[in-house]
Amino acid sequence: MTWNWKSKVAGIGFLALSLSLQAQAPAEKAPENWFNLDLTADKVHGVSTEKAYKELLKDKKPKKKVLVAVIDSGVDPEHEDLKEVMWVNPDEIAGNGIDDDKNGYVDDIHGWNFIGGADGKNVNYENLELTRLYRELKAKKKLNKKEKAFFEKIKEEYETRRKEMKQRKSQYDMILDAFKLVEKELGTDDFTAKDLEKIPENASDDLKQAAAMMAPSLAQVPSKVMKEQLEGAVNYFSMNVDYFLNEDFDPRPTVGDNYKKQSERRYGNSDVYGPDAQHGTHVAGIIAAVRTNDLGMMGVADNVEIMSIRTVPNGDERDKDVANAIRYAVDNGADIINMSFGKAYSYNKKIVDKAVKYAAKKGVLLVHAAGNDNKNTDVEYNFPTPFYQKGKDPYKRGPKEANNWIEVGALSWKGAADAPAVFSNYGASTVDIFAPGVDIYSTVPEGEYEALSGTSMAAPVVAGVAALVKAYYPELSGQELKECLEKSVVPIDYEVNKPGTSELVKFTDLCKKGGVVNAYKALELAEKMVKEKK
Repeated sequence: MTWNWKSKVAGIGFLALSLSLQAQAPAEKAPENWFNLDLTADKVHGVSTEKAYKELLKDKKPKKKVLVAVIDSGVDPEHEDLKEVMWVNPDEIAGNGIDDDKNGYVDDIHGWNFIGGADGKNVNYENLELTRLYRELKAKKKLNKKEKAFFEKIKEEYETRRKEMKQRKSQYDMILDAFKLVEKELGTDDFTAKDLEKIPENASDDLKQAAAMMAPSLAQVPSKVMKEQLEGAVNYFSMNVDYFLNEDFDPRPTVGDNYKKQSERRYGNSDVYGPDAQHGTHVAGIIAAVRTNDLGMMGVADNVEIMSIRTVPNGDERDKDVANAIRYAVDNGADIINMSFGKAYSYNKKIVDKAVKYAAKKGVLLVHAAGNDNKNTDVEYNFPTPFYQKGKDPYKRGPKEANNWIEVGALSWKGAADAPAVFSNYGASTVDIFAPGVDIYSTVPEGEYEALSGTSMAAPVVAGVAALVKAYYPELSGQELKECLEKSVVPIDYEVNKPGTSELVKFTDLCKKGGVVNAYKALELAEKMVKEKK
């Protein structure tokens, strides 16, 4: 699932259970371009991109055009800040309906879409993997002992979560209806608690009750913000009830593949944009938005191309599609793959593991977002993972792990104890490094820009730094890029809040390397590494 923090799901200021709005302090504004700034010069924990360009790269020319694959919800290839950097398949002729390069994918000009059908239709909403597993096991006539135990576990989780989502949806539907009743009476959605006094005494009981419900919250939150939050809440809970946690909803026939045949490779279509490309477009901009056109924002890397591989719907991605996306990226020349998605359950971890091993063999670096549930991934899962499955149980970590994989937590711009993002997953043995991931201003579809937050934003910062290093030091393999970025982190040597709590911990309790990726230091180390190779 590609959900970024404060977008569509958690943390957007939904109503409290008391049915009054949560008070919101005036929002502090992040420094412009903060993720590219420098801690010493700019007093914000960016990755020193601008310093690197000014001091280390001013007299150097890149040696390689780096190809970064974005496995995501889709990318807007015509965005003003991205169209110059979109990968164009040199051996394919656009729109002729012929697989010119004989790679098995027709008209794959900017990449491929593994969640679309040959007829041009696309999957937008999907189930959670929890729902798909529940549906499949429920339909089996006979379960062995292990399957039965697992089914009972996920059945309880599925039913509990679905019941909660239905109850919440009912609550918020009622409150939104009350708001609309007041809005209709006053003739505007911009009103205050004092405006409620205009409602006549002979008004209906429903209207009076609605006004009484709104009054306490209006003292804290503007009515337009209230409406936006209510609509967001209703939308979120509706998506859960209608799609994510609905066993009767199955969009896979749209794709037209044989889903049971997990080794199947050739399916999908060439639409790399899709019905909702906000997330993927934002990710692409962080990595590679043009730095020299005075438009919008500046990405991290300046000599890079973006390959869009649409694989992640509004819901949980499927392992078959993820594995195929990784293989497509590798086979078509990607140097780095960004994966800003994750889920709690896996249907076929082994097929993803095989694709990861294939990428490792080809020297391709994988960068993965750690997730936004402020949970410890040392003890809870966020698939895919770099730990190769041993045996038949995907939930038992094997001793071997990918050496071409960087797992990324999210950093806030606020610093001090609040340095880790409140939502970020963490893990002393499962998360490698942290990177800026709060209030990151980047590209979104139709030529727009927006600030979003999430480990989904932190991962492309790391992918961008890796691409920057690779452009000037192409001799470094994916494994060596991982070593370079991890050994050159800026350490955080003071105690910080464990995400989602006020408990102070060491930064090494949150990630293996105890620090933040840094472009300047990575480039310095890359110079040394390349000299030592000669």
